[in-house]
Formats: sequence, structure tokens, C-alpha cells
Amino acid sequence: MPRLLAIDYGLKRTGIAVTDPFQIIATALTTIESGTLIGFLKDYLKKETVELILIGEPKNLDDTDTHATGLVKIVIEKLKKEFPQIPVVTVDERFTSTMASRAMIDMGLSKKRRRDKSLVDKIAATIMLQEYLEKTKEGPH
Repeated sequence: MPRLLAIDYGLKRTGIAVTDPFQIIATALTTIESGTLIGFLKDYLKKETVELILIGEPKNLDDTDTHATGLVKIVIEKLKKEFPQIPVVTVDERFTSTMASRAMIDMGLSKKRRRDKSLVDKIAATIMLQEYLEKTKEGPH
């Protein structure tokens, strides 16, 4: 089975997470410089089959766009152009960085490791992807 891939896009860094081939669990893959995203994905897709790309959509608590929303929309258009065969789905990324920081505390990571923004980014992408998996497995209620 193909994997699902999640992107936590940021101005400087982008966290990436993927599922296992059976789409059961999300795992942090890497954090890259945001400007290298398309090239990274081209290389990754030569080795792995991905059936869906999730990308976090930044929104304020009142559902208005943040300063980063426009950047993410540009990246979404690039993804659709470069990889037209793979659907791109946006997901709410509010609180994922906070949840990632909380997870790092729960894992017992040192303060120094918790300040590693690249670790926060890939954990945030993993959280987005795992939440998506859980919602899609539940089905309609």
C-alpha cells in the first residue's frame, strides 16, 4: 500500500512525517529547509509511493488567516503542479506545535532538546498525520 505524507510548512523549516505502508501509524521522517521541499519530495517519491499529501493550514483561533497562510497556499499550488497525481489535503494545524512541545516533555527530553525547532516541526507533522489517520479510520458517526 502507498504511504500518506504530512507537511508542517514553515518559513525556514518544514517538518515531514509519513505513515507506514499499511497506513496504521505516523512517524516523523525529517525536517528540511523549506526552500528544498519540492526537490526533497521528488527524490522521496522516486523511492516511495505516496497516495496523499497532507499539509497544515495555519489559522488563527477565530479561523482567520495567519501571516503564514499565504505562504502555505503558494506551496499547495506548487505541490499540485509538481505532483498532479497526488491529492493535496489541508488540515488544521492549530495547536500542533504546542502538542509537539507537550509530547517532548512527556517523553522526558531535556530542555536543550525541546528547544530544537527542527524536532518540534517533525513531531508536529507526525501529530497532524496521526490525527488524520484516526479520523479517517473512525468513519462517519
